[in-house]
Amino acid sequence: MSGYIKKSNLISGLIVAFFTFFIALLVSLGSEALVQAVNNVIVAVILLLFIIFLGIFFDIIGTAATAAEMPPFNARAAKKVFGAKQAVKLSGNADKVANFCNDVVGDIAGTLSGAIGAGIVISLAGEIDYVDLVLTGAVMTSMIAALTVGGKAIGKSIALNNANSIIFKVAMIMAWVENFSGTELFENRK
Repeated sequence: MSGYIKKSNLISGLIVAFFTFFIALLVSLGSEALVQAVNNVIVAVILLLFIIFLGIFFDIIGTAATAAEMPPFNARAAKKVFGAKQAVKLSGNADKVANFCNDVVGDIAGTLSGAIGAGIVISLAGEIDYVDLVLTGAVMTSMIAALTVGGKAIGKSIALNNANSIIFKVAMIMAWVENFSGTELFENRK
């Protein structure tokens, strides 16, 4: 099996890439429009921090999904505990959950934070005459990287130590969304 890619994995990867492109495009256009409409460096910094936090938050969920243990969720599902069925789905689809949370959302958050950081640097250069673009850009990039990598390092520790608790909380939210919308977010794995 090693040495070649299964056709189903290739198709799955292409579908993820396709949807990621459009999600990133929509989120990017929306955040750029917001930054330009407000035209305020402070609001842009708040948006930047929010996007970095969002990437860290989803990284925690993705990591917790891979570390969660299914037997406690199966026991709760047998007792019809609200959210337990969804926790089983999340654990059973840990690879898909981790791919979406860590890769799709994480990469979109990383790309957007870089774009917003560049926008902040350009805005500062336009407002303050003596700003060195290269130095300011380097400092901004370093700060974004430090916050993202440091936050994810802390988040991974939290996720690994509290995996079942995190996944159950996400599952409860997922159960509420499924009840409200009438659609299932994940199919059961066979």
